[in-house]
Amino acid sequence: ATSGRPGPVHLSLPSDVLDRRVAAGDVTLGGAPPPAATLADAAADTILALLAGAERPLVIAGPGFSGHGGPAALARLRAALGVPAVVMESPRGLADASLGAFGAVLERSDLVLLLGKPLDFTLRFGVLPEVQSGARRFVMIDPEGAILDRAAREPAVRLAFATLADSRPAAAALIARAAGRAPAHAAWLAEAEILLRGRPESWAGLRAAAPGKLHPAEVCRAVAPFLTDDRAILICDGGEFAQWGQSLLSAPRRLVNGVAGSIGSAIPFALAARCADPEAPVFALLGDGTFGFHMAEFETAVRRGLPFVAVVGTDARWNAEYNLQVRDYGANRAQGCDLAATRYDLVAAALGGHGELVEHAGALPGALARAAASGLPACVNVMIESAAGPVLTGASLALG
Repeated sequence: ATSGRPGPVHLSLPSDVLDRRVAAGDVTLGGAPPPAATLADAAADTILALLAGAERPLVIAGPGFSGHGGPAALARLRAALGVPAVVMESPRGLADASLGAFGAVLERSDLVLLLGKPLDFTLRFGVLPEVQSGARRFVMIDPEGAILDRAAREPAVRLAFATLADSRPAAAALIARAAGRAPAHAAWLAEAEILLRGRPESWAGLRAAAPGKLHPAEVCRAVAPFLTDDRAILICDGGEFAQWGQSLLSAPRRLVNGVAGSIGSAIPFALAARCADPEAPVFALLGDGTFGFHMAEFETAVRRGLPFVAVVGTDARWNAEYNLQVRDYGANRAQGCDLAATRYDLVAAALGGHGELVEHAGALPGALARAAASGLPACVNVMIESAAGPVLTGASLALG
């Protein structure tokens, strides 16, 4: 859990082991974590030289940089190197709504530093047009030798340099070794930041076409003011509705469903976030299909006094699956994607929480304010238009 690529570890213990009597003297609790695998100065200098020699270098960090202190560490690395740097933590890969027109940035890059980020399915193992250019090379820093070996065996990947090191200490070493070196990629960094952070001006006017519905962008515009607190926590979980949240909303702290792509974790995540910080605003954006997985945890939240606000986008559809089926088979062959327009707000209220139903954009800010002020686990059930998640390109930002 604390070495190599830190993260959750599944440990199975047989019942006879759990029931066995153990002498107190044989029990050891805790212990010092293993020492970090550091990045050697020579390796750091080689990487810095490769970055300096590239015209459009890019740093892609793994999900380890999305946790506590990770975004700040990546921001320091971006400033020290003068190079665009992103965290890839979505199973949608190049279409991650959080990263804007990331595909266009990757397409323009000529050197990619993978910092604790495997060359995995989210990058299609390097076998796709955006990373097959003959001029593009990869540099890899990873705590797992098997990840480096796999990339080295891939014939489509031009691996310029690879080294074994833990990601966060490696970033710190690069920052230290880069001190006093003048960044040389200001124009490229500015272009990449527009592609990564920019959003089409037309989104500001997005409205639902059907009466009694909101467009997901309208929901995000109403939620944004509640995330300005410097301790706010945003949770995005699910398919298309949550993708709008990931694209349009930001908060000092964020939880998403990760590379594994599982859905249904938003409500348990919200409970955990509230346990970790009893005072922070906690807002979870999730679709109606997602809500169904663990809606009973509202009772847990009420019983344990763990308030949060769940904003449920209800379009009565498994919309991610619907869009996949329409894309692959056609709208006339989409099957098994319909849901009922359930009153999830009444479900939350029946379990002891606070519930609000919203069918008009003008009613949403007040409903969110009442939910946040209720001091209860709250569900704001918003009837939304069934919109596909956003996909940005350079052309959509006038940088085609």
